Amino acid sequence: MKLDTVQIRNLRNLQDVLLKPSHGVNFILGKNGSGKSSILEAIHYLGFGRSFRTAKHKHVIQNQTNSFTVFCECSELDINQRLGISRDINDAVNVSINGFKSNKISELVSKLPVQIFTPQSSDILLGAPKLRRKYLDWCLFHVEHSFLVCSNRYSKLLKHNNALCRKHQVGYANPQRVYWTELLAKYANELTNFRNQIMSSLIPLITSNLEHFLPEFCVEISYYRGWEKGLSISEALVKSADRDYKNGFISVGPHKADVRFRIDGKPAHEVLSRGQLRMLVAALQLATTQCLMSYTEKTCIFLLDDVGAELDAAKREVFIDKLLESNTQLFVTAIEEHQLEFIDKYQNKKVFHVEHGQVREEI
Repeated sequence: MKLDTVQIRNLRNLQDVLLKPSHGVNFILGKNGSGKSSILEAIHYLGFGRSFRTAKHKHVIQNQTNSFTVFCECSELDINQRLGISRDINDAVNVSINGFKSNKISELVSKLPVQIFTPQSSDILLGAPKLRRKYLDWCLFHVEHSFLVCSNRYSKLLKHNNALCRKHQVGYANPQRVYWTELLAKYANELTNFRNQIMSSLIPLITSNLEHFLPEFCVEISYYRGWEKGLSISEALVKSADRDYKNGFISVGPHKADVRFRIDGKPAHEVLSRGQLRMLVAALQLATTQCLMSYTEKTCIFLLDDVGAELDAAKREVFIDKLLESNTQLFVTAIEEHQLEFIDKYQNKKVFHVEHGQVREEI
C-alpha cells in the first residue's frame, strides 16, 4: 500500500499539514524539534494505532486542543483506501475506514503495513524476548489471517490458566485445571506452528541481507519455542506443573519464545558495535518487508528516523537502496542534507523541509 496523501491535524506542533508524498522515497529535513519526527509519528499511528515516542496519547495532542487526527488516502493494485484515526484527551479512539467508523484499531492497521527504524531499534536485540516475539508477530499479523485469532485466544487462555495456578484450592489433577491446560496446549501448538513457518521464510532473507549489511560476520539465527527441546508442550506443562502451581503462573509455552542471534557461539550483542547492531536490525526489518511482499504482494511503508545516527554514509545508502528494491514507500528524516549526500541518484523522490511545524515541499 502506498500513501497518496497524508493529512495531520493538531499532532504535537503540526497544526494542519497536508503531504502528497512520492511513492518512492521521501526525505524530510529539519532541525531538532522542527516536527520532522512528528510526521513519522503520525504515519506510525495509521500503521500501529499508537506512538513510537510515548505510551500516553494525550502527550501527542497539541496544546490547547482536545484531539488529534491523522487521515490518509492510499492505493495499491488499483485498490483505493481512505483511512483515518483520531485520539482525544480522554483516550478515546475513533477509526475511519472508507467512511465507516469503528473503534477497533486492528481493522485499521491491517490495511496499512508500516515499519519504523529509529536509533532505539537496537532494543530488538538488546531488550527482552517479547520485543523479538513482536517482530515475528508483526509479520504474521499481516500475512496470516488466522494468526490474530489464535494469538488472542492463547493470551486469554494463558491468563485463565495463570489465575487457576493462583487458586490454591485447585490442584493440577483437578478436572477443571486439566481441561484448561489441554486447551492452552492446543493453541500453544498452533501459535508455535505459525512462528516456525514464518521463521523458515525469514531466516534465508535475513542471511541474504546480512551479506550486504554485515559481510564480515556469520550470524547464526535460531528460534527457541519456549519450552524444553524433546518435549511436547503438553509434556512440558505437566513437567512444570508443580513449579507453576507454587509460583502462580505458567512458565513454559510460546509466551516464553525467543529469536536468538549468535556469532562464533556468542550472543550477537556482545560482539557487535552499536552501529553494527543497527545494521543487523536493518537486515531483520528488511526481511519482514520482503516476506510481506512474497506472501501477499503487499508493499510496506517504511519510516527511517534520524538516518545519521550511528550509520555511516555507505550503510545509509545500502539500506535505502535495498528497501527501495522491495518496492517500499520510504520516509527518511535527517537533520542536515549532507547526511544524504547520495540523494541525487534517486529519481522517484520528494524532499520536504520542516520548520516550526510548517512543511514545505522542495520544487
